Parts: sequence; C-alpha cells; structure tokens
Amino acid sequence: MSALTGILFAALIVYGGGWYAGQWTGNFALLLLILTSVTGLYWLAERFHFRPVREKAAADLETADLKRREALAAQGIARVDGDIVSAKEEVLRQPWWLDWTAGLFPVILIVFVLRSFLFEPFKIPSGSMVPTLLVGDLILVNKFHYGIRLPVINKKIISNHEVQRGDVMVFRYPEDPRMDFIKRVVGLPGDEISYRNQHLYLNGKLVDVKPVDAYYDEDSMQMRNRFEEKLGEKPHKLLVDMNRQQFFHPDRKDGPFPFQDHCTYNAEGLTCKVPAGHYFMLGDNRDNSRDSRFWGFVPDENIVGRAFAVWMNFSNPKRIGFFD
Repeated sequence: MSALTGILFAALIVYGGGWYAGQWTGNFALLLLILTSVTGLYWLAERFHFRPVREKAAADLETADLKRREALAAQGIARVDGDIVSAKEEVLRQPWWLDWTAGLFPVILIVFVLRSFLFEPFKIPSGSMVPTLLVGDLILVNKFHYGIRLPVINKKIISNHEVQRGDVMVFRYPEDPRMDFIKRVVGLPGDEISYRNQHLYLNGKLVDVKPVDAYYDEDSMQMRNRFEEKLGEKPHKLLVDMNRQQFFHPDRKDGPFPFQDHCTYNAEGLTCKVPAGHYFMLGDNRDNSRDSRFWGFVPDENIVGRAFAVWMNFSNPKRIGFFD
C-alpha cells in the first residue's frame, strides 16, 4: 500500500505541477472529488481493517508480555526488563501513507462540501467588471443561491432563487467550460436585449444611466466617466465611453454560437432575443469586456453561483465587503 500511495502522490504532483505551469487546464472540482473519494476509501480501510489489525497486534503483544511476566514470576523473578508501553505505541502508530490519506479525509471532506454546495472563493483576473470588482479581488460565490447542483457535472437537483437581472454571476465559460467567468446578468429568458451606440435597451426601452463622478481606471491609467445603472432592485456602477464608436460581431472561436440566429448585428450594435434557459451577460466595464455581445448566451447548466462579497484584496484591504 505504501508503494501505491507513493504513486498516487507522484501523479498528483505531476498533475498539479503541469496545471501550475500552464501545460494543461485543471478541473479543481473533479480533482477535489477524486481526493475526497480516494482519502475516503483509505479512511474506511483504516477504520475497519488496518486499525483493528494494529489493535489486535498490540493486544497480542500485551498478552504475550503478561504471560512472560507470569512465567518469570513463577520462577521467582520479579524484576523484568522491557518497555511494553513504547512497544504498543509503535505497533499502534499509523504508517505515513495512512496518516497522509485517511488522516486528511475529514479536512478534505469539509472543504469539498463547503466548496461544492455552500461557498466557493474566486480571484478576479481581469478588469471586465471594473468598477464593481477590481483585478486581485478575492470574492465569495454563493453556490446554493440558485439551487443545489451536483459537483463536476453541475446538474441542478434542488431549485432555490430564480436568476434576477442585475445579479453578478459566476458561470462556466461557454467557449471553454473548464474556465469560470464572472459578468452581470442583463437579459433573462424571453428578453429582447439591444446594445446600440453605447446604450442598453431592455425589451425596447432604454435603460437609463446617470453620470456619477470621474473614476480613475488603474488598468488604462486614465480618468473615465462613471455611471449608475439600475437593472434589478439595486443600482450598480459601470464605466462606458458614451462618445466611443464600437462595432460588435460574433467571434466565438469554435464557430457560430448556439442560437446565434437570435441575434442581429449592424453598424449601431446588436439586438438579441434571449432563448429559453439562457442568459445575456455584460461586464460593468462595457468598453473592455468580452461578453455575450461576442460569444452569445450562457445556458442555465453553466451557472456556478451568485457572487456577493469581496473577502480580501491584499493590495487594498479596504475593498473587503459586500457589493451589488
């Protein structure tokens, strides 16, 4: 078993090293499921086989020592050498391969349950959600807000809240489901979304925005106009250059995106009818976000959870708190 455990640890190191070096894209949910399953098997084996074997060996050792002492006492020898306590501790001690597998199972199980069904941490890697979220923000995502989903396959088994316009959602990137993206929900199933001349229209009505203040964008190192927009119950901030002429066209890497025929593109922008079971997503940094305007709709089965708080930003701890 020690050799098998060594091989498993070596495979884990190779997998993690290649993932870290960018040689391949890892799947942390799958990795955590495998670790939980493997360490769980070791824990069961320890609980019902290996530990009883060690305990029996320790009991046999104690019985043999007692018989030896009784035999020597019958011969008038009262003083007997030998440290039976240390010997029993050595027999009962877990070998390293059980200590690093069965011993870690409770911790890995807790992490698996928390991450799969309750809350999951993410790091913001780009500026597409500025000013709401900044590069380096470490955020928490509520995994059960929209319902309970099975790990890895992401299939919903229990429904909870419905997706609302204005939610900040983490989802599996439609072009590469191994990657997680974060954007704001703009369109629900059945909505008609238009983005023309830097303005958003929802079901034919212009979504009002009002200027708030000037904002220093650290990514572009320039001052930009910050606006306030209201899609759901609460308003949120966004960055957009109203004087910029921007052209959109579908540029999904693997060809036309699903339901692309629900969208029309022209010189002013685009108009899309959101299909059933799908959502239209935009970044709050409207001029610097690759979102549904380019790669299409997010299917319901890609939903990961609702982002709701920054739990740490090491370069700016004042960022800690809830956001809309």
